[in-house]
Amino acid sequence: MNYFTFEYPYLIFLLLPLLYCLYKCKEFQKPIYFVHLHFMRAKKSFVRLEWIVKILILVLLCVALSSPIIIDRFDPQNRKGKDIVLAIDASGSMNSSGYDSENVLSEGERLSRFELTKIIAKEFINARVQDNVGIVLYGDFAFIASPITYEKEIVVQMLDLLTQGMAGQNTAIGESIVMSARAFKYSKAKTKIIILLTDGEHNSGAISPKEALVSVKEQGIKIYTIAMGNKGEADEALLQTIAKESGGAFFYAPNAKELQEVYEQIDSLESSKIKSQEHSVKAYYYQFLLLGALALLLFLLAREMKR
Repeated sequence: MNYFTFEYPYLIFLLLPLLYCLYKCKEFQKPIYFVHLHFMRAKKSFVRLEWIVKILILVLLCVALSSPIIIDRFDPQNRKGKDIVLAIDASGSMNSSGYDSENVLSEGERLSRFELTKIIAKEFINARVQDNVGIVLYGDFAFIASPITYEKEIVVQMLDLLTQGMAGQNTAIGESIVMSARAFKYSKAKTKIIILLTDGEHNSGAISPKEALVSVKEQGIKIYTIAMGNKGEADEALLQTIAKESGGAFFYAPNAKELQEVYEQIDSLESSKIKSQEHSVKAYYYQFLLLGALALLLFLLAREMKR
């Protein structure tokens, strides 16, 4: 929401004594006696113009002191939404192609599962108008690629920088859950969700999925698990257990089209209030008023020099 205001509106009242003084406090002019008055030309028009210009200069200076600004304010306190972490598998198996058999997203290109997942994840993130979103990438280990934030454009840009294999070639599902839970450290949302996507089995990391679920339950985080790829590739039994024990749900997506539909189903989750700090962006315009006052002052000086 944009609106115009002054940072120091009370300074506008300086105009009252200044304008009064300009009207009442006349300049003292030493009298000059000259007998042939008809040789003197009165410049009444300039005197009046000079008085008007002086008033304008005072008005511009006082308004500039009041600091006119336009505030762009957005208040996330009154939004409804969720805090969501996308935990994305970047292991070696995610480099395989052929997942988009119907060319829904790849348009004939040989895109890997990981690249297709990023495309669908971007669509999901951009559609989350009232939600905060973060990303966790995992392979041999897990790391927070983007913290939970309302700035979805930044999250999408970060997603573009992620590549398959940058976290290793194995699948540490337990560590991905722990790292995702850690991303909610400063979250104030009542609804906290992890969307865990994988096409493999847990085979790496020092933390088991069972151990990881302990911290998730303590924080009241739901986990929605997605098994992608051919039947038997992902550990569906494990993913179903994770989803059930955390209060979430399990989904199976054998191809890119069904993966899109899974994210759409998750999108239908209930919303909750997010409490966060109000942010304001101020645009200042006093400099334009000062330039106007300077221009009028130079005009007066130029006219005075010609007299």
